Amino acid sequence: MIEDPRLEQAARVAVRLAGSYPLADSYHRLALEEAAPGLVERAGRLVEEETGLSGGGPPAVAVVDRRAWIERNLAFFSTLMHPAQEEVGRRLEEEGVGEGLAQRLTAIEMGLLLGVLSRQVLGQYELVLPSSEAGDEISLPAPNILEFERRRQLRPAEFRFWVALHEATHRLQFAGVPWLRSYFFDLASGLVSVSQPDRSRLSLLVSRVRQGGLNARSPFGEAGLLGLMATPDELRCLDRVQALMSLLEGHGHVVMDRIGARELVSWRRMSQMAARRRDNPRVAALLRLTGLEMKMRQYEEGREFILAVERRAGRSAVDLAWESPDALPTRAEIADPASWLARVG
Repeated sequence: MIEDPRLEQAARVAVRLAGSYPLADSYHRLALEEAAPGLVERAGRLVEEETGLSGGGPPAVAVVDRRAWIERNLAFFSTLMHPAQEEVGRRLEEEGVGEGLAQRLTAIEMGLLLGVLSRQVLGQYELVLPSSEAGDEISLPAPNILEFERRRQLRPAEFRFWVALHEATHRLQFAGVPWLRSYFFDLASGLVSVSQPDRSRLSLLVSRVRQGGLNARSPFGEAGLLGLMATPDELRCLDRVQALMSLLEGHGHVVMDRIGARELVSWRRMSQMAARRRDNPRVAALLRLTGLEMKMRQYEEGREFILAVERRAGRSAVDLAWESPDALPTRAEIADPASWLARVG
């Protein structure tokens, strides 16, 4: 239940877009709920053996519907993006747009984004904010998993394990590298730090509001909410976010393929599907709000980086990236693994 009135409208927009799936409350969901903890525990054990990363025991597992996924992520983004929302709202008021309408704008932006993502996400490691007391958890949106496997005629047992493997891999990256979680949120905070909104974009937004064009799409356009506020420093921060996600997704893809090749008959087909859908939902949302999404090629570059490092220096060389934030590859080094090895090796 959402008690914050600022988030109620965002939730209404998102839930309206989320829709439903007829089998979401059938015995198929009950079967998923019964199997999910075992699948996640097995996946985590295999990832630990493959990578040497340790997560300190299995995480909690929650099988959720789309509304629950939306509510979880609304709380996350409302906390993370509050400074940016406040600044844009203040600037809009200066331009003659009332406080209520300014709040409505940011609610629509967030609601549209989460409504669309709620239909696509197959699993999510709950990367909670550093100040949160929430536990270590993986959530699995049942409607999306059931619909995806049915439409593509996948083996449910194998596909559900593949989803568990994906989330367990990302969970071990953050749980097994002590500094990574706080480092990620430092970067995220850098993207949403308060700066001066771009006057030309702000004027365009005010014009859209006065023309009433709020219902069909985001009022912020392709720039996103944070695109109104991006400074050169924040764009450099975005490069660091994208380099980190290229590394994590590339590393995760290689790990999953190796485990899948040993454990699953249909791993290759599912791997190809994952390559077309590869998005950490919260990172995807954060980058979409900036108007500067990662392109699929950047994810593939991350996979190529991992394989190139292994060819040149062995599998253990990848572990150098987990030593400290300074050891992480830059965007330029992702494209040139030899230069990263020369710097950190």
